[in-house]
Amino acid sequence: MKLFRCQACDQVLYFENIRCERSGHALGYMPELTTLSALEPGTGEDWQPLAQPGASVRLCSNAAYDACNWLVASDAAETLCAACRHNRVVPDLSVPTNLQAWQRWQVALHRLIYSLRRLGLPLANRLDDPAHGLVFDVLADPEGGPKVLTGHDEGVITLALSEADDAERERRRTAMGEPYRTLLGHMRHETGHHYWDLLVRDAGQLAECRAVFGDDSQDYNAALKTHYANGAPAEWQSAFVSAYATAHPWEDFAETWAHYLHIIDTLEMAGAFGLTLHPQLPDMSAVGEAAAARVLAAEVDFDPYGPVDIETLIDAWLPLTYAVNSLNRCMGAADLYPFVLSAPAIAKLDYIHRLVRRCKAG
Repeated sequence: MKLFRCQACDQVLYFENIRCERSGHALGYMPELTTLSALEPGTGEDWQPLAQPGASVRLCSNAAYDACNWLVASDAAETLCAACRHNRVVPDLSVPTNLQAWQRWQVALHRLIYSLRRLGLPLANRLDDPAHGLVFDVLADPEGGPKVLTGHDEGVITLALSEADDAERERRRTAMGEPYRTLLGHMRHETGHHYWDLLVRDAGQLAECRAVFGDDSQDYNAALKTHYANGAPAEWQSAFVSAYATAHPWEDFAETWAHYLHIIDTLEMAGAFGLTLHPQLPDMSAVGEAAAARVLAAEVDFDPYGPVDIETLIDAWLPLTYAVNSLNRCMGAADLYPFVLSAPAIAKLDYIHRLVRRCKAG
C-alpha cells in the first residue's frame, strides 16, 4: 500500500480516507490512476477530481453505506466501483450489526483488489465471466444452523460475516491453533485457490506446480480430515510457510500465495515511509557487529510491484519483520509476522513470484 497526498493542500492521506481534515475536500480513490484524489463539487452527484483535471466522476453506490471510497466515471453504466463489483451476496444491511461487520470486510476487499490490480492479475467479476469470475459472498450465520465457513468454489469465495467480530475471530484462531488470522488474510488465502485455477490448472502449468508443491491429485477431503485429526507433521517449518499449508498441495499454494501478498503489500508501505534499518548492536567486536548488522539491515528503496527478484524482496522482508516484531513485543502485542521462512518456503514464494510476473508480462 502507498501513501497519498491531498492535491489541494499536500496533507498526507491514507487509503481509506474519505475527507482531508486540513483542506476539507472530499476524497475518492481512482483505481485507473492508483491514486486518492481530492474532489471538487460538480453537477448533481458528479465530482471533479483534482488528480485528473477535466474528468468527471461519482462515488461508488456503496459509499452510501460508508463502505467504499472508490470512484466511477460519471458516464459509466455501472454504479458500483471496480472493487465492489466483486461482491455477489451481502448480508441484510438494514441490521446495524451486519452493516458494521460488512464494512470491515469491505476494507479488506478494497485492499485485496488494490494489490491484485497492481500485480496485473486477471480480475473478471461474475458479469464479465459468469463461469469463473471472482466474487465474494459474505454470509451471516443462520439462526439455529451451522456456522458459515470460509471457502472457495470456482471463483466464488464464501466469507463468514461473524469473523468481522474480533472476539469470534480470536475464538476460531485459538481453536484452530493458528498464530495469525485476519479478514485480509482470509481473502488473500482464498484468492490463492482462485488463481491456482486460472494460472496453473487452466494455463497448463500443473507439472511445473507439482514439482514445487507436490501432487495435488491426492484426495483433498481425506487430506483435510487427516490434517485436522493429526495436525501438522513434525518439523513442518522446514518446508512450509504455515502448519495449515501441510494439509494438501492446494492449501500449500494458497497459504504461500497469501504470504506473497502480505510481503508485497507491506514492503510497499515500508517503502512509502522510507524505512531504513541500520541496527545498533553494542558490546560486540567490530567484525561481529558488522556481520550481524548486515543480516539485520535493510533499505526498502524499490517498488515491490516492479521488476525485482525474490531475493530482493526477502532480503528486505526478513529484517523488516525482525524489527517490527520486536517493536510489537515492546507494546506487549503479538508478532506482526509470526512465521519463519525456510529456504524451501522461500523457493515456493519464488514460484508464486515468477508465476505472477509471467502473467503480468503476458
